[in-house]
Amino acid sequence: MLKNAVITISLALAALFSLQAFASPFSANIGFNSEYIYRGIPQEKSSAFGGLDFESGGFYAGTWAADVGDGLEIDYYGGYGFEVGDFSLGAGFTIYTYTGDFDDTYQELNFSAGYAFLTLDVAVGEYKNFDGPTQDYQFYSLTAAHNGFYGIIGLFEDEFDGAYYQAGYGNTLTVSETDLFDYDFSVLYSDSTLLGGDSEWNVVLSLSKSFDL
Repeated sequence: MLKNAVITISLALAALFSLQAFASPFSANIGFNSEYIYRGIPQEKSSAFGGLDFESGGFYAGTWAADVGDGLEIDYYGGYGFEVGDFSLGAGFTIYTYTGDFDDTYQELNFSAGYAFLTLDVAVGEYKNFDGPTQDYQFYSLTAAHNGFYGIIGLFEDEFDGAYYQAGYGNTLTVSETDLFDYDFSVLYSDSTLLGGDSEWNVVLSLSKSFDL
């Protein structure tokens, strides 16, 4: 059922994007993490990444890839979001794939709601789990952000189990008067207890550059 929902949303977004192609802004990004951590789970040390995005009228779609040691993680995503005053709402999907044996495919429906500096994100997902039985999971996170500083509390439910919190700061580093040499950087601290394991903490430095196409 989740797979069919993802396919339906993908086709609908593709049709909308084709109608708006003449006004579609594209962008790309490249970067490097001292350690790639996602939702509190360490993926790979010294990981390079890059992506390509489309955004128009609240609709968005894109792809993003990162080095995970054993091949690449390649993600595909799309959705729609809007803001009314201090309120924001969004819905979309994400598909996580891997070129090697690092992990198997994840498929998610994503929902978000925000007010002022607080944002609640919900993911309803399905994990292919190689030759084992498919696993269902939900992920919930609450983010507070202000002037570049942020904190996140995240929680897994259903057939996944675990929680984490993360705090960090991000901004733009300007090394010249032109945008060509502007870089986004962030530093974060992450502490997690996942899948019944021991608590694990990490400090991560990230540097990236975005380009309008």
